[in-house]
Amino acid sequence: MTAGTTGTAEDGFRGWREAAREALYGPDGFYRRPGAGPAAHFRTSVHASPLYARAVARLLCRVDEALGRPPALDFVDMAAGRGELVTGVLGALPADVADRVRPYAVELAARPHGLDGRIAWRDEPPDGVTGLLFANEWLDNVPVDVAQVDASGTPRYVLVRADGAERLGEPVAGPDAGWLDLWWPLPPEEGLRAEIGLPRDRAWTAAVETLERGAAVAVDYAHTAGARPPFATLTAFLEGRETTPVPDGSRDLTAHVALDACAAAPALPGARLLTQREALRALGVTGGRPPLSLASSDPAGYVRALAAAGEAAELTAPGGLGDFGWLVQPVGAEGVLDG
Repeated sequence: MTAGTTGTAEDGFRGWREAAREALYGPDGFYRRPGAGPAAHFRTSVHASPLYARAVARLLCRVDEALGRPPALDFVDMAAGRGELVTGVLGALPADVADRVRPYAVELAARPHGLDGRIAWRDEPPDGVTGLLFANEWLDNVPVDVAQVDASGTPRYVLVRADGAERLGEPVAGPDAGWLDLWWPLPPEEGLRAEIGLPRDRAWTAAVETLERGAAVAVDYAHTAGARPPFATLTAFLEGRETTPVPDGSRDLTAHVALDACAAAPALPGARLLTQREALRALGVTGGRPPLSLASSDPAGYVRALAAAGEAAELTAPGGLGDFGWLVQPVGAEGVLDG
């Protein structure tokens, strides 16, 4: 954190990165609260359909094959919530793969009661991972500072109080300014905003560095150069509704991810950006309707297939979950998402 992101002790203003970190991950933060967890406030692909966990299980099997079926195969679920994804993946694996899997759930909240005893619950990923590290909607919750252009055309840090009130602070400087210049240059037009994604680049690089062999995948709300939103994307979710971002610990705080910047940060070959629609189709989730003839030969099977097709359509829908970005970084497991 630079000095320019802070306010004074008297006025309570500070940079969005510091404020969001405390509101989300502090002792009384949103993600440390007991209970249903994030699923009570917003719906991810994991919650939309079990087809998602099955697709991730299929991806883990492809990583397994690319690595030559090692004796121990790691699956690391970053930002695991209450363990919904890792539980679904374990249940969808073939027996010969499940017998070799070492599952990890990485989350700051306490371990949920009743979670499968095979799952190791940690507050950070293990080192020396051989397998798949999967980060579903993690990077959008890595706190970042917000910059806004002032009347003179200068990008300044946006400072915020716990009640959501904002004011402008010092000009953006140092590595933050370098990141903006490279990845999200702001024209000198008053009011334009950007989220400074450098902490996410560093977080993604650290996650990838835990891999000895395998692949790392980040799935998130995303944008890339040439299509940055002019007023940034910082928002909040509370009890299933999008709402005003207020860093008081009561709600999720999220901002879309400059996923192309994250892809470049580890400086490793083979990084690939896809939409969720492209990635899931490569993993066999298409959303195609079952043949009508099945309704006559197997009515119950037709109903099940129709329901699955509807769930697949939601996961791959343009303008919705299908537009999520997937960042795939292989580390000795190339081609696992080739169609």
